[in-house]
Amino acid sequence: MTAQKPHRGFYLLPNAFTTGNLFAGVFAIMLAMNGRFEMAATAIFVAMLLDGMDGRVARLTNTQSAFGEQYDSMADMVSFGVAPALVMYSYALDSLGRVGLIATFIYVAGAALRLARFNTNIAIVDSRFFQGLPSPSAAALLAGFVWLSAENRIPTTDFMQWIAFVLTVYAGLTMISTAPFFSGKSMLKRKEGDVGKKPPVWLLLTLVLTFAIIALDPAIMLFLLFVVYALSGWVVFFIRWKKARELVDIRHKED
Repeated sequence: MTAQKPHRGFYLLPNAFTTGNLFAGVFAIMLAMNGRFEMAATAIFVAMLLDGMDGRVARLTNTQSAFGEQYDSMADMVSFGVAPALVMYSYALDSLGRVGLIATFIYVAGAALRLARFNTNIAIVDSRFFQGLPSPSAAALLAGFVWLSAENRIPTTDFMQWIAFVLTVYAGLTMISTAPFFSGKSMLKRKEGDVGKKPPVWLLLTLVLTFAIIALDPAIMLFLLFVVYALSGWVVFFIRWKKARELVDIRHKED
């Protein structure tokens, strides 16, 4: 018996979330052009939420398509590549002149290369880890900095401008690195025979605790959360490198 195809309307659902993601990215750029940086940063986080929904909706409704994948990548390039770079440039990097332009370009180019590599390597990489910092997390790093600074009325002194420069360049280069960043897909993925099985209690408690901590002060907590995540890949990279060195030393001793 052939599986029944989803109703045509269901194919619009994931694309509707992708369109919302794209709109939030464009809206963030427009807000930054008008000096409304706090709202611009918030719009990028809204884009992240919508981006996380489109793929899940597509899988739930069995409406994955090549068109949806390409459309999602194009929207991500705007929302997590161009938008955060322009928001950061308008907020802090503009005063650095050519140096600020270089940092902005490094980030945008890093996001483009990251998305292209993700699309071509999606079937051959370890699903437990992302290769390089994911572009939404890189965007959150920049947006979190802008949101935190704008909300607390922190003046954009030379020191703050150079912090913005370092964050922007770091995010751009880390996106195209080979550092492994935990994806969380292994926790959410159901195994065979797990149909109807409830998620682990510890996972639910972790999610509730995370949302509770973020609710205390969204600007500070989100920024700190993504700073930790942006550094975590290099910690895993160093641990793997150290273990590899130990194995090589053991083999040399055996020889």
